[in-house]
Amino acid sequence: MALMITDDCINCDVCEPECPNEAIYMGPLIYEIDPGKCTECVGHFNEPQCQQVCPVSCIPFDPAWRESPEQLMSKYEKLQAESKTV
Repeated sequence: MALMITDDCINCDVCEPECPNEAIYMGPLIYEIDPGKCTECVGHFNEPQCQQVCPVSCIPFDPAWRESPEQLMSKYEKLQAESKTV
């Protein structure tokens, strides 16, 4: 499943540069995560980097985006292929 950022976000700016897939962006009020780009850092790291650096622990797993490790790896591979064609 993808990750999400809750309303507890304090807009501290530490999560956005940590995302290897550029899935984190500034929304209207707080940072948000594009579930189509979030692989929970599968393919890059062993643990989601945004969760590791968040000082208020406001980045849980999004229950609306359930994905298996295999699906996350497939998404990672697709994103990598797309980045090479740009």
